[in-house]
Amino acid sequence: MRETAQSVWNNCLNFIEDNIQPQAYKTWFEPIIAVKLTDNALSIQVPSKFFYEWLEEHYVKILKVALTKELGENAKLVYVIKMENTYGNKLPYTEKIPSSNRTPVKSQEVDIPLQNKNPELRNPFVIPGIRNVKIESQLNPNYSFENFLEGDSNRLARNAGIAVANKPGGTSFNPLLIFGGVGLGKTHLAHAIGVDIKDKYPEKTVLYISAEKFTQQYIDSVKKNNRNDFIHFYQIIDVLIIDDVQFLSGKSGTQDVFFHIFNHLHQNGKQVILTSDKAPVDMQDIEQRLLSRFKWGLSAELQSPDFETRVSILKNKLYRDGVEMPEEIIDYVAKNIKTNVRELEGAIISLIAQASFNKKEITLSLAKDIVEKFVKNTKREVSVDYIQKVVSDYFQMDVETLQSKTRKRHIVQARQLAMFFAKKLTKASLASIGTQIGKRDHATVLHACKTVDNLASTDKQFKKYVEDLAKKLSV
Repeated sequence: MRETAQSVWNNCLNFIEDNIQPQAYKTWFEPIIAVKLTDNALSIQVPSKFFYEWLEEHYVKILKVALTKELGENAKLVYVIKMENTYGNKLPYTEKIPSSNRTPVKSQEVDIPLQNKNPELRNPFVIPGIRNVKIESQLNPNYSFENFLEGDSNRLARNAGIAVANKPGGTSFNPLLIFGGVGLGKTHLAHAIGVDIKDKYPEKTVLYISAEKFTQQYIDSVKKNNRNDFIHFYQIIDVLIIDDVQFLSGKSGTQDVFFHIFNHLHQNGKQVILTSDKAPVDMQDIEQRLLSRFKWGLSAELQSPDFETRVSILKNKLYRDGVEMPEEIIDYVAKNIKTNVRELEGAIISLIAQASFNKKEITLSLAKDIVEKFVKNTKREVSVDYIQKVVSDYFQMDVETLQSKTRKRHIVQARQLAMFFAKKLTKASLASIGTQIGKRDHATVLHACKTVDNLASTDKQFKKYVEDLAKKLSV
């Protein structure tokens, strides 16, 4: 009986494959299994209720034509929904649903009345356009590679992003994890990759989502008892971009479900792009099995832009806004706002606005006033360089001595304190801190932090060093 069902379904598939897009056929018809043929009723097994509803909404006509060709005008199609989660544990029942143009089949198994269909199951996003076949990407087209200027601080991440956009899922950069401090362009770069992929491969399903929203959707799916539909939705994405993945920290249920979604995507050659405010080695309360997968591809750090890059960013911003500004003012803003790109652009926007609203000429004097107020009103993010300078001044040595290879006790302690405060007060990775403080590795930084903790609790003089420096570095 099963062989007959299979042969009927194979003939249907041949017809369907000739009449729809290859990607749609692969996504929506290859996973279907022919179960049995009883009289003129063909039973087919689909992975979830979400899958069934998508077929009924978008492919019911072609299914009817294909089945009528094989079984005649009285042909019937019965869906068997295999409720099986990603962990391999079958749920206690199998659901059967008839095709939407038939009367519900009476069964000893659980029937799902068609009027209970939840439209949100087709797409867990409550956004305009969920009724369309096309899943909205949630990408911001204003974030592109063109306005993400290259510099020493971002060259690796940007070039890796371009490589991924040219060949999503086909490079060794999978997953691509972009990490760095606030306002350095992680979100911009993630969107730029997605926008470029959509431009080059319009048939691919690209989705951008914050880890916070992903978590909320997962919680909602558990409440509504449609977790399988949530999982299946994410498993059909070709390019999944998750922003601020560190938000999954401590959320074991969401980490668990993301682990299985990630595995499915990776094994099927789909591209995963993640952003984080810290490197995998510095992430707290993220399961080791997930962290190990984050390290499979490439982790690329975005650092604070150097002076030349800051000038280029300002000039690009002014060019796009159609504003001219004297070179000395651009240089002044770039020299005095070093923390991140967001603050840099914010300062120049404030400067343009002040000049426009008050009908003043953009002068160096006005720029000084704006920058002073802007820096004062913006929480300053301490840099590794600044920490080294403060620590060096405190111990009355120069930064070169602090970074040197000498093993003299007081210099080693100063260096360890600089590493300790760099880890505590910046978003820089351990590897980045080590590189900046005398070209050490991340293990040296980790050892320094442990040493400072131990000495601060056992040595009164050393404890005073820590307290004094904490006051000097307070922001």
